[in-house]
Amino acid sequence: MRRTVLLRNDIFLQHDPGYGHPESPDRLKVIYDKLDDDKKISEKFIIPSFNPVDYKTLNLIHNQETIKAAEKTAGKKYEVLDQDTITSSASYDAAKYAVGAVIKGIDMLCSDEADNGFALVRPPGHHAERDKSMGFCIFNNIAIGAKYAIKQKGIKRILIVDLDVHHGNGTQHSFYDSSKILFISSHQYPFYPGTGSLEEVGTDLGEGYTLNIPMSSGMGDMDYAAIIKEIIIPVARQYKPELILVSGGFDIHIQDPIGAMVVTAQGIGYMMRKLVSLAEELCDGKIFVTLEGGYSLDGQVEGAFAFMSELLGEPIECGYPSNLQDEKYKELDNTTTIHPEIVKATMVAKKYWKM
Repeated sequence: MRRTVLLRNDIFLQHDPGYGHPESPDRLKVIYDKLDDDKKISEKFIIPSFNPVDYKTLNLIHNQETIKAAEKTAGKKYEVLDQDTITSSASYDAAKYAVGAVIKGIDMLCSDEADNGFALVRPPGHHAERDKSMGFCIFNNIAIGAKYAIKQKGIKRILIVDLDVHHGNGTQHSFYDSSKILFISSHQYPFYPGTGSLEEVGTDLGEGYTLNIPMSSGMGDMDYAAIIKEIIIPVARQYKPELILVSGGFDIHIQDPIGAMVVTAQGIGYMMRKLVSLAEELCDGKIFVTLEGGYSLDGQVEGAFAFMSELLGEPIECGYPSNLQDEKYKELDNTTTIHPEIVKATMVAKKYWKM
């Protein structure tokens, strides 16, 4: 069993964009409730306390105007940061704690207090740009964490894998001209936020260090398995990251009401198994996940526990299909069918990497 750290805090349930908003507290509460149903589950994990981040840390990615705009919402019932991003009185604090969770997790991995981890947080982060909050995201949790790892931990190469159904525009733009981050995003396209085409590959020193895999709706387990095997693994082996970060969005789940992918819990678990194995091969097992989207409550629990089971390296008896589905995984390992859209993304990657 690996030493897996989980970062959770009830402050994340207090961020409430209002009735009917898809990014509701319930999408995290269902995961917390399942963890709390049986103490034997929680006891498998390291669950530390952590602090909100300060202005200086937020400023690693975001400019003063963006931070101040979020700060002004503190204590106010409802404020609008953009057409999709609504805050409540505790949202600013929740957003600072969400970044704090990622920072704490990275600290623990770098100090060998944990092997890997998962920040069970909200609001999500990967759409937030340097100069604006957007797409349900106030601050870019994973981008700030990556910049912190570079600045404070001396890490020179980080692989960020974004598995959310939406393109991680904010994360991409944060490192678009840098080779210190290899950013790979698989996402439904065209779809919100409209970015993430094949042609977006980075600029200057970052050219070739952004790889997008835009996909039409209806992609499933075998397609995502092909992405892992045909693109992410061979490129990562050449890049040799010192840390792997994952934007885990479970809106790729077959039941999700917003995304139009058909990935099952087994497919989600398979991807994490491969990424954990990759981390063990390349960077002493250092892989850290932060929660992004996902709007089916069942999909959230299935996806989260599939991830947690694979990070931990043993079954979690929670009533969901998260118990290391070996037979299903063998099917995915043996698939040779590759969708033409994935082939196109592979051809772009071949311009910069040996495939």
